[in-house]
Amino acid sequence: MDKKSKIAGISILSNCLLTLLKLFAGLLSGSVSILSEAIHSAMDLLASMIAFFAVRISAKEPDTKHPYGHGKFENISGVIEGMLIFIAAIWIIYEAIQKLMHTEQMTSLGLAAGVMFFSALLNFFVSRRLYIVAKETNSIALEADALHLKTDVYTSLGIGLGILIIWLTGISIFDPIFAILVALLIIKEAYLLIMKAFDPLLDAGIDSKEYDKLKKLLITELPLETDIDALRARLNGAVYLIDFILKVPPQMSIRDAHTICDNLELSIRKAFAEADIKIHVEPKNN
Repeated sequence: MDKKSKIAGISILSNCLLTLLKLFAGLLSGSVSILSEAIHSAMDLLASMIAFFAVRISAKEPDTKHPYGHGKFENISGVIEGMLIFIAAIWIIYEAIQKLMHTEQMTSLGLAAGVMFFSALLNFFVSRRLYIVAKETNSIALEADALHLKTDVYTSLGIGLGILIIWLTGISIFDPIFAILVALLIIKEAYLLIMKAFDPLLDAGIDSKEYDKLKKLLITELPLETDIDALRARLNGAVYLIDFILKVPPQMSIRDAHTICDNLELSIRKAFAEADIKIHVEPKNN
């Protein structure tokens, strides 16, 4: 099992544990905000499972039906995860409004707060590891999973503090209010995730910082009297699809032009780990 699959598996295990703990604490205490977090963690668990299978599928070699590989499965999983998070947020808001209309006394607040703080701590470490691996492997599926858990850190801390306030003041109306705030944060998270995952499905170019990095690298590596034109770059899952025109002096031999292309490809792959590079050579106008 590769690094991406291993960390995705760890995310599944942690989300499974936290979903059960939050569900237990929410039912025991009667806290709608903790139950909302249980729903959030359940969505995270489903998202982690989707991410796990997405990184496994995306790692498959190109075949006759998919000559460009299976990388976009990660983007599809990211869109699905974002939609699931959005649905969960709407459900949380609905439950919180019902709780505002029918306020009930809460119990076992110490245990409830403890579960929230434990959840925040566990998700902090898992999300940080997920994010590191996502950046190392350029995985949108793992980055989406890391974003879920990072948001869960903040929401769990917020709800834990809210439970402590209720414990100190005895005012239980804070519980559904905190649940609604959690849901609004989740909606924002879902929107950002869907936008990031959806763009590569439309073959959008890489972000401006990466594009500038690529262009600067090429200009630096180009021999004298050569130039580049029509530089394009996009993502196919974790793979950069890069193509451009290399303009060389008309008298340059095919062998020399090919050597320049090989050197440029080597430099690109050092900066962009996984890259599919196509270079079209044209004579340069004097």
